[in-house]
Amino acid sequence: MASIKPLSDRVLVRPIEAEEKTSSGIIIPDTAKEKPQRGTVVEAGPGKVENGNKIDMSVKKGDEVLYGKYSGTEVTLDGEEYLIMRESDILGIVS
Repeated sequence: MASIKPLSDRVLVRPIEAEEKTSSGIIIPDTAKEKPQRGTVVEAGPGKVENGNKIDMSVKKGDEVLYGKYSGTEVTLDGEEYLIMRESDILGIVS
């Protein structure tokens, strides 16, 4: 199995699939599903260096996060879809 270790302030995120049913029980076809905007952090880089000072990451492996609709770069690893994005593309951590 291959692995990716993000550099600098980048994060590897596994998107959480959108619901296939609405709360009222209507099944949503694949073509009408919204692009996921939630995911789980799989790996996080060490942090960014700015003016000689290292800035630690705010997210860590296992965090569930919200990110912008078109954030990140899609990558496929061992048949699974992931996103690599900068920490600044993450809007918040879901608790």
